[in-house]
Amino acid sequence: MTDLCDLPAIDQRRRIDRREVSARELLDAHLERIAERNGQLNAIVALDPDVASRYADAIDASVAANADLGPLAGLVTAFKDLAETADFPTTYGSPVFAGHRPPANNLLVDRMLAAGAVPLGKTNVPEFGAGCHTFNPVYGTTRNAHDPTRSAGGSSGGAAVGLATGMLAIADGSDLGGSLRNPAAWNNVVGFRSSPGVVPNIDPGLRFPDLGVAGAMGRTVDDLSLLLGVIAVADSRDPANRGLSIPSPVDPLDGPVRVAWSPTLGGLPVEQGILAVLERFVGECEALGCQVSEAEPDFGGADECFETLRSWGMANGQVGEVANPAMLKAALVEELERGQRLSGGDVASAIAHLQTLWRRAHRFFERYELLIGPVSQVAPFPAEWEYPTEVAGVPMERYLTWMRSTSRITAMQLPALALPCGFDADGLPVGAQLIGGPRQDLYVLRAGKTFERLRRPAGS
Repeated sequence: MTDLCDLPAIDQRRRIDRREVSARELLDAHLERIAERNGQLNAIVALDPDVASRYADAIDASVAANADLGPLAGLVTAFKDLAETADFPTTYGSPVFAGHRPPANNLLVDRMLAAGAVPLGKTNVPEFGAGCHTFNPVYGTTRNAHDPTRSAGGSSGGAAVGLATGMLAIADGSDLGGSLRNPAAWNNVVGFRSSPGVVPNIDPGLRFPDLGVAGAMGRTVDDLSLLLGVIAVADSRDPANRGLSIPSPVDPLDGPVRVAWSPTLGGLPVEQGILAVLERFVGECEALGCQVSEAEPDFGGADECFETLRSWGMANGQVGEVANPAMLKAALVEELERGQRLSGGDVASAIAHLQTLWRRAHRFFERYELLIGPVSQVAPFPAEWEYPTEVAGVPMERYLTWMRSTSRITAMQLPALALPCGFDADGLPVGAQLIGGPRQDLYVLRAGKTFERLRRPAGS
């Protein structure tokens, strides 16, 4: 039965419709897979099979009654441990919230449950989601699906590993500086950062500007799109939300694509092993008929803009409300103190620069339909590290600076898909970042569907 876990989510869902498998059977298969793999990888936390059984039995009762089923009916999932859940603890990976049980679900969780998802726990995160390496003092370290001695990435690291190993059929995540894209690339799954405003957010806290987005991950673009279609429905309670209708399945592109290829996304250091895989992938895109030119938008000021707004958000959000900062990891304390030193003028300048970056992106994508670059600048590093202190021989100033290949795209407010494109010489996954023009979310998903055929199996 565990072979069911390796089917795409859309195929699992079809089998529910055709009554070839029950939701309870799907759940039991995933619980068996978790028993086999999670002890080594530590992706799923707060596991509660009793809660999951209740939801699975409700789906099977609906099937027996010939009732209408939601688009996610029977699909096994676990919610990112930054999403508030009434059925499971929500710790944010921090001892400050160890054992915390919210009184209600957040909007994303409610939507997934209403669509028929079967939750069995949470997926592990870094403390408060800070950093692209999933470890915390509550649940420990999550390890890479392809090499357990390596990092799973983050902050949606538990979600990516859960998908890659078949412990989950679908998974939600979130992305401020790369938290959907980085772990997807490092675990050979698909992660999509939508444009701000696509997925509604009615949680309390700072909302303008809000560079963080909730989103979806999957083993395929169609699986990801199935989930995104559920969580991206418009909600007028979010003043920034505009929603987006996501077809399922997504149609591939039907003509030549004008592709800009940027190996360093503005001069960033990138390991040669990653560039070698990406160069092969771009060559294969060209063989499909893409018109490829080496080009990139002007990223000037993007790093300062993103890092200012990130620190300001930390200092004036949930992290800033912690009564005893000594309980936080050192990187969070550094972020908090940096945010507290910012002036109103610093923040205003960063917000103004967001508009400049948007206009630059708009002009750039008048000439190109897609920008391809690296997701991550480095291969998955040893799980014992907090972050790499150098990339391709270039020292990294702090725990954020090795992630600029994704945070620069965040600052430009562009939709971006992490698509698996091969493996390096050590057998570690590499992802291509497919970046679309302003609000061209559907185009990016269609490009991902088109290029997904170029995915290479491990060892090839």
